Amino acid sequence: MRRVATPVVAMLLGLGLGLGLAGHAGAQGQPAAAKAVVIHAGALLDKPGQAPRGASTLVVRGGRIEAVRDGFAAPETVGAPGAQVLDLRDQFVLPGLIDSHVHIFSDDDKVKARMEGYSRDIEDNMVIAIDNARRTLEAGFTTIRDLGSDIHGVTALRDGIDKGLVSGPTIVAAGRAISVTGGHGDGSNNLNRDLADLAHRHAENVCNGPEDCRRAVRSQIGQGADVIKFTATGGVLSNVAGGLGAQMFDDEMKAVVETAHMFGRKVAAHAHGTDGILAALNAGVDSIEHGTFGTPQTDALFKKTGAYFVPTMLAPQTALEQARAGARSKASLDKAEIAAKAAMENHRRAIASGVKIAFGTDTGVSAHGDNGKEFALMVSVGMTPAEAIKAATVNAADLLGRSASIGTLEPGKDADIIAVASSPLADVTQLEHPTFVMHRGTVARIGGQRAPFPPN
Repeated sequence: MRRVATPVVAMLLGLGLGLGLAGHAGAQGQPAAAKAVVIHAGALLDKPGQAPRGASTLVVRGGRIEAVRDGFAAPETVGAPGAQVLDLRDQFVLPGLIDSHVHIFSDDDKVKARMEGYSRDIEDNMVIAIDNARRTLEAGFTTIRDLGSDIHGVTALRDGIDKGLVSGPTIVAAGRAISVTGGHGDGSNNLNRDLADLAHRHAENVCNGPEDCRRAVRSQIGQGADVIKFTATGGVLSNVAGGLGAQMFDDEMKAVVETAHMFGRKVAAHAHGTDGILAALNAGVDSIEHGTFGTPQTDALFKKTGAYFVPTMLAPQTALEQARAGARSKASLDKAEIAAKAAMENHRRAIASGVKIAFGTDTGVSAHGDNGKEFALMVSVGMTPAEAIKAATVNAADLLGRSASIGTLEPGKDADIIAVASSPLADVTQLEHPTFVMHRGTVARIGGQRAPFPPN
């Protein structure tokens, strides 16, 4: 069926971004000549969760890892004569990091965003998102799961990155979060009647009752969503005094999960309150985001269902700071005070109990590029640096269903590679300042500095 381009679609195509109307390409465009790159690593954590290797050689060709060898091998000895050699012999090399919870279209300047929110179009926000994507990649995060952005904008950015037109991480996109009317995710909250009426006309993500929620899920999938997110409970940053407890009925949650799984999509549930966490886990979600008011009962259900917990510890602390500074609404301030106080200790208990953890930050609340600050918080509540790194590589890849291509450095996998100055197993804050970043074979950062894009 032929699709007619709207003016907005035409504009984005003119930017070379595309909307991926034929579906997600799934592979970044590579240079015409598949010339090899040889990386000499002083230490190599090729499989997080296992002990690191010493001096090692990585061979990269066509955006993928071709070989991993012990020692500093010459190009001609690994079947890559004439290859470019990248000298990281004084650095610690590991897989590109994965952030399972990002909002790539969110503006770091919250006051400015609130003031300009009703005058910006998606095109304006796209410019912001492109910059956010590049900063995120340069911070060492080569894959992100975006859990709440305009579906057309985020799929355009996703596809532009995959085609090599824009510098940024691989994006697994949810589009708009599924929400009930008045819930966290309903963009009409607290608007005057005229603006609320306009918002409702375009609120394909808002639903009421199980049949309507099935419709909302199908709508996001039909427009290109890779994953589905729904708001099981209230949220800290929604401008409505609705609390942090459950906001969807059990049958609505089950309808969301069953529909998404029918279409082969995983499901992430935004859930703060205990009742919402339990209901979402019983509905069969693949991950719980935030989990602020978890209990031993929720911990046990996590382990029974096999769902991942994405704590996003950086978010409540940042939100509280912003709200106290006047950058958030009064409704948000009241909820942030409660969430920030409860989160850390509940997360400490969940980690100690053996719940599966995947790394996520809720970046967009915090500043883009600061994603690595989550590691120190994870360690502060009981994770070892090795466990935190595994959560941001092996575990996150498993959650995203992409273990075949990312999460470890093995032949055949994407050449998503970062380096830091010294071992993050001894000092996890090293991950806040990567010295080298490669995404699918293209260098984004080297010597601690931004690499040119497109590459020379």
